[in-house]
Amino acid sequence: MCGIAGWIDWDKDLTEYKDTIRKMGEVMQHRGPDEHGEWFSRYVGFSHRRLIVIDPEGGKQPMIRKAGSYEYVIVYNGELYNTAELRNRLKAKGYTFKGHSDTEVLLLSYIEWGERCAEYLNGIFAFVIWDQRRKHLYMARDRIGVKPLFFVRQEKRLLFASEIKGLLANPLVKPEINQEGLAEILILGPGRTPGRGVFSGIEELKPGYYQVFNKDGLEQKQYWSLESKPHQDSPEETIEKVKWLFEDTVDRQLISDVPICTLLSGGLDSSAITTVASSRLQQQLHTYSVSYKGNEEHFQSNDYQPDSDSKWIKVVSKHAGTRHHPVILANSDLVTGLKAGVYARDLPGMADIDVSLYLFCCEIKKNFTVAVSGECADEIFGGYPWYYNQEALNADTFPWSRKIEERINIFDPEIIDRIKPREYLNQRYREALAEVPRLEWEKGKDDRMRELFYLNLTRWMPVLLDRKDRMSMYTGLEVRVPFCDHRLVEYVWNIPWELKNYEDMRKGILRGALKGILPESIRTRPKNPYPKTFDPEYFKATRDWILEIINDENAPIKELINIEVVKELTRADQDLDIPWFGQLMRLPQLFAYLIQVNFWLEEYDVKIV
Repeated sequence: MCGIAGWIDWDKDLTEYKDTIRKMGEVMQHRGPDEHGEWFSRYVGFSHRRLIVIDPEGGKQPMIRKAGSYEYVIVYNGELYNTAELRNRLKAKGYTFKGHSDTEVLLLSYIEWGERCAEYLNGIFAFVIWDQRRKHLYMARDRIGVKPLFFVRQEKRLLFASEIKGLLANPLVKPEINQEGLAEILILGPGRTPGRGVFSGIEELKPGYYQVFNKDGLEQKQYWSLESKPHQDSPEETIEKVKWLFEDTVDRQLISDVPICTLLSGGLDSSAITTVASSRLQQQLHTYSVSYKGNEEHFQSNDYQPDSDSKWIKVVSKHAGTRHHPVILANSDLVTGLKAGVYARDLPGMADIDVSLYLFCCEIKKNFTVAVSGECADEIFGGYPWYYNQEALNADTFPWSRKIEERINIFDPEIIDRIKPREYLNQRYREALAEVPRLEWEKGKDDRMRELFYLNLTRWMPVLLDRKDRMSMYTGLEVRVPFCDHRLVEYVWNIPWELKNYEDMRKGILRGALKGILPESIRTRPKNPYPKTFDPEYFKATRDWILEIINDENAPIKELINIEVVKELTRADQDLDIPWFGQLMRLPQLFAYLIQVNFWLEEYDVKIV
């Protein structure tokens, strides 16, 4: 994994702006602490930060290859999981290789297949290639959107970077937000509309898209999307196909020239990955879990989190023969880490849900550079409670944003008039529904379930993928997500809802595929989400901090919030039923989000225009 940045400009000689381009890369040093590289020509400048995982010598970037008399230059962030197959295909076409890196395979794939090269790739990636022959810049992002790629287009120039901070390091990009940016932060946040970078002028290349920038301008094309079609396989055939796809993608994602570990919660998804990975590796697998000081004492069971993870982790670790490392976080660190969470995302985020992952990754990074996680199985197989909640199914909005009125009340009436939150949320929801690839004969619940899965895959899952990428890469740790393999996503997308719940179990078809792989107690265990803190001290700390901000006459967030409403919330109990975003972000996380918004406005010197 890496950090990439660059600038193409038809009106400037970029060899005179090396320091600026270099800085765009340097601010993302955390993404690639092992090496850095640069390449400049008159019109184009690239900066690359490298995290070494495969082929230390042969994978240096920016990488340059010649074909005929023309040069092709690539900067790339990601991993290809079909490198061997592509290398063999390219060798058969007469290409030769200097090393065994996936970077070289990717660059030669572009030289061979041009703009269609992304269609041949299985992996997580964001890359940019300067094509000297065609005199254009080619940019592509993976199908699911695991790896980020932001850009700014300004007449005859285009700037790009893996993270927003890389763009803001260029004086041509100002930290400004307009009415739409405000609505993204206050109404959708920590989610984002696909393609939006919140800051004015900053865009994100959407998953499954590539784009070409030349002297005529910018042209975007979608090379992949979900396709709806009848599911023809029997339940038994479906189980076997899911099992094969799952095991194949785990096998592919264990390839590394450095040691690899797994994140283990004791739940279905991470336990499955850990068990398969342990059976494949020649050496003992190391596993890591996260919890919080005092959580066993303060744990409260609810519909989202029925029990704690600790006993189940021990069952899986013993079953798979792993060497397990529990990481116990201090609640005070979750509070002080809220600032680091903003730096990592460049935006307000999921509060302690982000920060805990960042601190967790800090511990793992002490011994490992690559980890594998069970992220995103719930979006793909239907594991969330809102798939089964009639209120959520009937709600004419995003199921994780049903408390919209409670959220709106938090903000200043003038801000509400300006951003029109109900209309904005409804507009974004309608846009998402309009994209759903439907089947003509699907009606009623079947049609609604397809809508719900599409919303989760394209609007909810990106929030978690952003979190996973930014928090892990902020520590220089690469985290792989096998459930995001596009082949698995494509296949499960068309499994009917009733079959997804095989044997009347949530994610039943996945559980069926894991029979004989996992202990039955784990295979049939109810879903537990990512662990969060239950310690009342965290609630008190965030409450006291937001009160301190309210009492600061210079706090920028005071122009956005209804101070009396927020003060009233600080007098409420931490168990107040206000899940204002998703299933984990409740009242303490609301305070923490507002703290992050205030810090973001201050630290990034954000100007509201």
